[in-house]
Amino acid sequence: MRIARAELKELMKRKFCRAGLNDEHADIVADVLVHADARGVHSHGAMRVEYYAERIAKGGTNTKPHFTFTRTGPCSGIFEGDNGAGHVAAKLAMDEAIKMARETGIAVVGVRRIGHSGALSYFVQQAAKEKLIGIAVCQSDPMVVPYGGAEPYYGTHPIAFAAPSQDGRILMLDMATTVQAWGKILHARSRQEAIPDTWAVDETGAPTTDPFKVNALVPIAGPKGYALQMMVDVLSGVLLGVPFGGKVSSMYHDLSEGRNLGQLHIVINPEYFTDLNEFLQNINQTMADLNNIKPAPGFAAVMYPGQSSLIREQNYERDGIEIVDDVYNYLVSDVIHNNAYDKKGAFAR
Repeated sequence: MRIARAELKELMKRKFCRAGLNDEHADIVADVLVHADARGVHSHGAMRVEYYAERIAKGGTNTKPHFTFTRTGPCSGIFEGDNGAGHVAAKLAMDEAIKMARETGIAVVGVRRIGHSGALSYFVQQAAKEKLIGIAVCQSDPMVVPYGGAEPYYGTHPIAFAAPSQDGRILMLDMATTVQAWGKILHARSRQEAIPDTWAVDETGAPTTDPFKVNALVPIAGPKGYALQMMVDVLSGVLLGVPFGGKVSSMYHDLSEGRNLGQLHIVINPEYFTDLNEFLQNINQTMADLNNIKPAPGFAAVMYPGQSSLIREQNYERDGIEIVDDVYNYLVSDVIHNNAYDKKGAFAR
């Protein structure tokens, strides 16, 4: 079914407030989730609400976190999340990184001891809206077999990037370092749909098209994706002094405990490297150049990174955001959660 963006956000916010978040934090979490749904990334949108609500209600998300930000150098800092809602901590940490980059040209801010923060595109977009470049990386559950291995070690370990343009459009990347994000598997499960056989493997290590038989995901481009996962784990785990690699906590293992995840934001101020107007114009030129490239057989056009999500967002603004009926029914119900996730494995159904 389709629902207006404002209504969807309000339904999610109300559920989070009932679970125990304060109004301000519930509003931020709902805003991050509706951003994902509006861009067609439903794996990080409304379908996640019940999981978050259960974790909030059971105490695994600190509803009264003591957030602190400490500058550790001229262009570096640490934001302590106190296991509050990851979306809130990540947003506030990016606000600090933006302020710092305006002063010093570049900012590197570590965010530690947080929960899952949703779509990283939301946070790098914060920077791009301020005419800055944003980069973000973060940890996730061990659920990916390393190249040549048969057991999971790293997570989907996403990477996001955003750069502003003269006319307000944003050149943006938000990708998992696996062939597909785990949230996409969850989305396929919610719709009872098969998945491509290149996304994941079953318990024997063989490719599977059944989202309910997934036992591990696979990295993009074999050893290259595996190496990118290592990089993300070092930057958002080892560097920040939080659990890393196979020690990263499972999303579903114990919803009464905090997850202690790490995330890293990097913000670059183009004015410290080149003329700002020229930079913005050249980003627009990059977009135009890519759109003007002759498409290959089977393609209608070449799009710049982030363009398809922008088109989807514009369509959803006009026609309403599409969400699964079961998710909508949960959102409008009086149920806070159905005890569906606690004490489950990384591949909880």
